[in-house]
Amino acid sequence: MDTSSSIIFIILAFTLGAVLLMMRDSIPAQLKKWMALAAVVMICFAFFLIVYGLMLGGSG
Repeated sequence: MDTSSSIIFIILAFTLGAVLLMMRDSIPAQLKKWMALAAVVMICFAFFLIVYGLMLGGSG
C-alpha cells in the first residue's frame, strides 16, 4: 500500500473539515450543505484508511 498518497488524502480531508467549520458563516447555504456532505464522506474514508493502515501494521 502506498502510504504517501493515503497520508496526503487524510491531511486534506481533515483540513477541508476544519476550513468548513471555521468559515461556516461566509459559505452560502446551498453550497454549505453539499460541501459538508462531501467533507463527511471524505473524513469517514480517511478514518477507514487510518484503521486499515493500523490493521496492516506496516506489512506489505
